[in-house]
Amino acid sequence: MEEFRNKNVKFIRPVFVDILGRILDFTIPIEDFEDLIKNGKGFDGSSVEGFARTEESDLRFIPDIDTLAILPWEYKGIENTWREAIVFGRIIEPSGKEFKGDTRVLLKNMIEKYRDIGTLKCGAEIEFFIFKNDKSPVHTDEGGYFRSGLYGEIRKEAQLALNGMGVKTEFDHHEVAQSQHEIDLTYTDALRMADEIILTKYVVKRIARKYGVYASFMPKPIAGINGNGMHLHLSLWKNGKNLFFDDEKRGLSDMAKSYIAGLIKYGKDIQAGLNQWINSYKRLYPGYEAPTYLVWGTKNRSAYIRVPEYQKGKECATRIEIRSPDPACNPYLAISLIHAAGMQGIEEGLEPPEPVEVDVFRLSEQERKKLDIEELSPSLEKALEFFEKSKLVKRVLPRHIYEKFIENKRIECMDFNRAVTDYEIRNYFGIL
Repeated sequence: MEEFRNKNVKFIRPVFVDILGRILDFTIPIEDFEDLIKNGKGFDGSSVEGFARTEESDLRFIPDIDTLAILPWEYKGIENTWREAIVFGRIIEPSGKEFKGDTRVLLKNMIEKYRDIGTLKCGAEIEFFIFKNDKSPVHTDEGGYFRSGLYGEIRKEAQLALNGMGVKTEFDHHEVAQSQHEIDLTYTDALRMADEIILTKYVVKRIARKYGVYASFMPKPIAGINGNGMHLHLSLWKNGKNLFFDDEKRGLSDMAKSYIAGLIKYGKDIQAGLNQWINSYKRLYPGYEAPTYLVWGTKNRSAYIRVPEYQKGKECATRIEIRSPDPACNPYLAISLIHAAGMQGIEEGLEPPEPVEVDVFRLSEQERKKLDIEELSPSLEKALEFFEKSKLVKRVLPRHIYEKFIENKRIECMDFNRAVTDYEIRNYFGIL
């Protein structure tokens, strides 16, 4: 408390996400912090359902004190200045039981379930656009891959802010498309990484607003250019050892290969949780470095899973990179599904198919059939069909999350199918 007083912290901002992964928050005076720790804070639970609000219930936020961090900026009112501290936590029902719609608890339980086998660690590459405003996707630069363009200062300020809150970053650069940027987060425990992804999006948007521009994590805001991905780097650890590295083979372990095989076998089952918006599927299109087929490789950057090549002396960096998720997903839900599929591959003793080191799009249909290569689902509606029927998904997700997620996504598809789009006006209005 003394540190807070010295830094002019006047409010605590508890944060959590709804089923769709959208950040929700409120603030309490610093004087009520100890009561928050002891008793939590009640709120109306209808907002946690996403768009599908069929009932209201009283829920309570319980802070996870290990996540407490002071936001690096100062708020300025007319007569006062103050700072705030942010904290993640869990949600409980009036009975004291865990709320079944809390995806952060879902991930925490998923990690704990397999802890005897290994602890999941994760890193993230987060891509985003910087546009002139939040009304339309108007470019702010003509930059390209590793060509700085404009607003690199936003990336730097965001990293300094995140570093000040204990979030380690290791890389940033301008991405392939105009106005597109990337910040990479250093690998850490998976639950902490999911928190850091939410926090990074929060910080980037806040700093972009200071510059009078808008940061968008929408998967595909503009057709004809690359979309925003969120590549996740995964490895399993136990007793300080990376289980994805094989000492004798000096490369990927059999456990890692079974994890990959699980992700490929159940890739279509879990896809709706990794690419959860209608717009997500506009990004998963050949030619834009986004995966469209369930393959893996070491050099193939269009693959669903890429394994960075082994480097002597960097055994701890051996990992797999799953490239299909986008930054608009709910990271707690997505990582839970990814880990469940990978661990299922280990439990089944699966072996992955042969790695594919060329862009699958360039292979003939006959060659793809020979290699037994499956496509990812081309739309949210199709992905939901696999998601809804999947025994794995039904087993992994609490019934509440399973049903509410599908309900939300069905509503989204229905609303989109009813809407008249710019494409229809442009191509049909003048001739029909």
